[in-house]
Amino acid sequence: MSAPTRYPPARVSRYRLDAFAARAGLHPDMLHRFVALGLVDAHPDPGGQLWFDAADLATVARIRRLHNDLSLNYAAIGLVLDLLDEIERLRALARWSRS
Repeated sequence: MSAPTRYPPARVSRYRLDAFAARAGLHPDMLHRFVALGLVDAHPDPGGQLWFDAADLATVARIRRLHNDLSLNYAAIGLVLDLLDEIERLRALARWSRS
């Protein structure tokens, strides 16, 4: 008899508000604030429960670094995130044009 096949656990792609807040190390109210400021996207289900993409954990970590390390307010963080996204888009375009 062979050993049972082991499958890697499925990666979670979305988290409910409370689970996402716990993973991000934030209070759920702070996540509501981030959503209201447009810093993080939330996807409400038909019942009104907010869901967050797992990839947004990196965004929240970036927001926390900008706020804690550089003492930026959340309005400024929105601008910085937009600029960082634009820089990345331009870098990708430059890599594509070189190839």
